Amino acid sequence: MQKQLAKSFYILDGRQRKLILMVMLFLFVSIIEVVSTGLVGQFISLATDSDLIAKSSFFNLVYKWLDLNSQSQLLIVFGGLVIAVFYFKSFLSFFSQKIIFEFGFKLQGELAAKLMNLYLDAPYTFHLNRNSASLIQNIIGETSRFTQGVISPGLTCVSNAVITIALVGLLVKVNVMAMVVISGILLLSYVLMLSLKSKISLWGRQGSEANTEMIRVINHGLGGLKETKVIGCESYFENQMETQIKKYSSSASLALSFGNLPRYIIEAFLISFLIGFTFLFLATNQGNAKGLSATLGVFALVSIRLLPAVGNLLTSINGIRYSAYSIDKIHLDLKELENANISKKIKLVSSGLNTRPILPFTNGITLENVTYSYPNSQRKSLEGISFYIRKGESVGLIGKSGAGKTTLVDVILGLLETQVGDIKVDGTSIYTDLRAWQNMIGYVPQSIFLVDDTLEKNIAFGVSEHLIDSQRLKKAVLAAQLEELIEQLPNGLDTMVGERGVLLSGGQRQRIGIARALYHEREILVFDEATAALDNETEGLVTEAIKSLSGIKTMIIIAHRLSTIEHCDHIYQLDKGRVINSGSYNEVVLGKKVQYESI
Repeated sequence: MQKQLAKSFYILDGRQRKLILMVMLFLFVSIIEVVSTGLVGQFISLATDSDLIAKSSFFNLVYKWLDLNSQSQLLIVFGGLVIAVFYFKSFLSFFSQKIIFEFGFKLQGELAAKLMNLYLDAPYTFHLNRNSASLIQNIIGETSRFTQGVISPGLTCVSNAVITIALVGLLVKVNVMAMVVISGILLLSYVLMLSLKSKISLWGRQGSEANTEMIRVINHGLGGLKETKVIGCESYFENQMETQIKKYSSSASLALSFGNLPRYIIEAFLISFLIGFTFLFLATNQGNAKGLSATLGVFALVSIRLLPAVGNLLTSINGIRYSAYSIDKIHLDLKELENANISKKIKLVSSGLNTRPILPFTNGITLENVTYSYPNSQRKSLEGISFYIRKGESVGLIGKSGAGKTTLVDVILGLLETQVGDIKVDGTSIYTDLRAWQNMIGYVPQSIFLVDDTLEKNIAFGVSEHLIDSQRLKKAVLAAQLEELIEQLPNGLDTMVGERGVLLSGGQRQRIGIARALYHEREILVFDEATAALDNETEGLVTEAIKSLSGIKTMIIIAHRLSTIEHCDHIYQLDKGRVINSGSYNEVVLGKKVQYESI
C-alpha cells in the first residue's frame, strides 16, 4: 500500500499541495455532514419531549438567550437552523464533488499529454521493444483508470471514512449497544473486503491487459484492411476481438460485483439489527415505547446516511484495487523516460523553420569507426565503419539483407547512438547537438507515412495550417515533380489523400515523401530503399526526381535496385556490418573485383 501511495505521489508530481487542500475541504464537508445529522436527532427529541428544555442545558441556554416564550417557538427556530445547515451542506457537497471531477479529468488530460510527449521524445530503442497498442492503452486507458479509478475514489474514501467514524461515534451518545453492533458489522465487512483483495487486483490486471490486446487487434485488423479482405481472414480478427472482450467483461463484471458485496451485506445486517433492536427495546422496557421514537429516529437517520457512506467507502477501496495496476504501468514509463532526461529535451516549434538550429555544414560529413550493437544483442550490427561524404555528393549503400544498411542509416539519422566511434559535420560531433543535426536531414523511407488529411498538409507535415509557406510549398512540389498529379486532382493541394494515402499510387506517395523533405529545406536527404516497392515505370519517375537533386542536396541512398544509385558519386558495399568495398558505380557494381547480388 505504501509503495502504491509513493508511486501515486510521483505520478501526481507537484499536485500534492492541491490534493491536500482538497482533502481538507472534504474533511470539513464530512464534519458538516455529521453535525447536520446530529441536529436532526436533536430536533426529533425537541419535538417529542416536552421536558427537554428543562433537561438540556444547551436548549435551556438558547431558550433564555433568544428570550422565547414557548417550546414551539424554539422548535421553529431550531428547525430553521437545521434546514439552513442542510442547505449549506448540500452546496458544499456539490462544490466538493465538482472539484473532484475537475481535478480528475484535468489530471487525466495532463497525464495523457505528458505520456504522449515522453513517448514522442523517447529514444528510438525504446520503441523497438514496445508495441504501439500498449502505448495507446497507457495514454488513453491507463490515465483514465488512474484518475477515475484511483485518485477520485481515493478522495471520496477520505470523506466517507470521516463520515463513517463520526456517525458511529454519534451512536455512542444515543445507544452504546447500537454502536457496538454496527461496529461489528463494519468490521465483518472489512474482513470480507480483505479476503477479496488479491482477486480484485488480479481482475484489474487482466482487464488492463485485455484492453491493450483489443487495441492491438484493432490496429492489426484495420491497419491491414486490404490484405484482410483479400485473404478473407476477417473471422480471425473477429475471433481475437471476441476473446479479449470476453476476458475484459468477465474481469470487470467480477470486480464490480464482488466489490459491491460488502455494501449489500451491511444493508441486510443493519435492517436486521434495526428490527431486532426495536423488539429488544420494547421487551426490556415492558412494552413501554417512551423514548423509542427518538432513539429509532436518530438510529434510522444515522443508518440511512451510514449505508451510502460505508458502501461508497468499500466500493471506492475495491475500485482503487481494481485500477491500481494502472499506477504501476504509468509509473514505470514515467520513471524510465524521465530518468533519461527525455522530458528536459528542447522542444522545437514545428513552424519555426527559419530559426531552427542547425550545425555548420560547408565541407562534409565524416564517419569515424562507427560501431553499434542493439540492446541485449551480443552481435555487432555495425563494426568499424569509416568514410567521408562531401557536401552535395550522392552516396549509395548496397548489400544483402541483414548487411547493416538500415542500421547505419538509423545511426546517421541520430535515432541510434554509436557505442564506439563518432559522426562529425565539418569536424563537429553531431552528438554535441543532436537536434541541430536532425534539423538538417530529410528522410524518405520505403513506406511513406501519410496522415488522413489534405495533400498540402502531408507535404508541410507537422506545420500548422496558417503557417504553411505557399512559396516553399510550390518549390517542393516542382522539385518532386508532383505538379502534374496536382493538376489532375479535383481539389488540387486541398485534396484529401485518405488514411495512409490509400487514394494515391505508390509512386505518388514516394514523391510526396520527397516533397515533404524538400519543403522543410533539409540539406541532407536520406532515401531508405525509396523505390523498392515500385514498378519499373514508377521507379523511373521517382529516380528522375531524385537525380534532379544531385549536386544540390547531399544524398545518402540505400539501394534495392541498382539503377537507383547509378548516378551516385560513391558506392559503399556492406556485409555483416562492415564496408567490404567502395568506389564508383562502375568499380563496385560493374567491375570484376566484386560479385554483387541484389536481394
